[in-house]
Amino acid sequence: MTDSSPYVPPKVWTWDKENGGAFASINRPIAGPTHDKALPVGKHPLQLYSLGTPNGVKVTILLEELLALGHTGAEYDAWLINIRDGDQFGSGFVDVNPNSKIPALLDRSGPEPLRVFESGSILLYLAEKFGAFLPKDIAGRTETLNWLFWQMGSAPYLGGGFGHFYAYAPTKIEYAIDRFAMEVKRELDVLDRCLADHEYLAGSEYTIADMAVFPWYGGLVKGWAYGAAEFLSVHEYTHVQRWADQLYSRPAVKRGRMVNRVTGEPSEQLRERHDASDFDGKPQG
Repeated sequence: MTDSSPYVPPKVWTWDKENGGAFASINRPIAGPTHDKALPVGKHPLQLYSLGTPNGVKVTILLEELLALGHTGAEYDAWLINIRDGDQFGSGFVDVNPNSKIPALLDRSGPEPLRVFESGSILLYLAEKFGAFLPKDIAGRTETLNWLFWQMGSAPYLGGGFGHFYAYAPTKIEYAIDRFAMEVKRELDVLDRCLADHEYLAGSEYTIADMAVFPWYGGLVKGWAYGAAEFLSVHEYTHVQRWADQLYSRPAVKRGRMVNRVTGEPSEQLRERHDASDFDGKPQG
C-alpha cells in the first residue's frame, strides 16, 4: 500500500523528537556529550568500548583471532556501551569518539593513550599494529582494502536503509523497503559472484575484509538480522552461505560474536570481557 496523503517536505526542516521510531530516544541532529561520565579502564593495553552489533563484532572477532595466533599484546578489556541507554553520549566516550558511535578503541600501550574510532579504522590499525590478517604484498593488501571499504560504503544500505525501514520504522513504507531490498540483494549478488571464484573475499587468505563483512552479510544469510532471511531469499546466495558457514566454524569468530552481546540466547552473551577465562562455560564448538 502507498500513503493516501503523501508527505510534502517543509521549507525548513525541524527536529520532531517523537518521530524517530525504535531509536527516537537516542537519535538527534547535534553532536557532543549529553552528560558527564568517565570511561572505565581495565588492566590490558587495549580498551574497547562497544556493543555486540555488527560493527562492534568486527573488532572483537579480530581481537580474538589475534589472540588465537599468539599475539599477547592484543589482550583487551571490552566494556559495554549500551546505545539504547545513551552511553555513547557520555563525555568520556565522546572524547574517544566524537561521532558517538560504537566501537571505539583506546590503545594505552604507548607513552600516551591513542584513540581509534570507526570500525574500519580500528581493523586496519590493529592489523598493521600486529602484522596479521592484512597481506603484505601490494596486490593482496589492495584487494583486502577494496573489500574493507566496500563494506564501509555498502552496509549502511543494509542497516540504516533496509534494516531500519523493514524492521524498525514506525510505518511500513513500500517504496523505502523495495528500494533498499533491491540494493541489499544486489550487494549479496556482488559477494556471491566474488566468493564463487575465491575462498575468501580477497582471495585465498582470510583477512580483515572477511571479518568486516561477515557480521553484516554473513549474519544476514545466517538468519540473524532483521528476521528477513525468507523475505530476501538468502538461500539463493550459495557461495555467501558457504563462506559464512566457514567463518562461523572458527572458534575465534564464535567468541567475538559473544562479546558485548546483550540480545539472543543468554549462553551466547558475554556482556563484558576482561579475561580469556570469561568465556568459560560458553558454547564455542
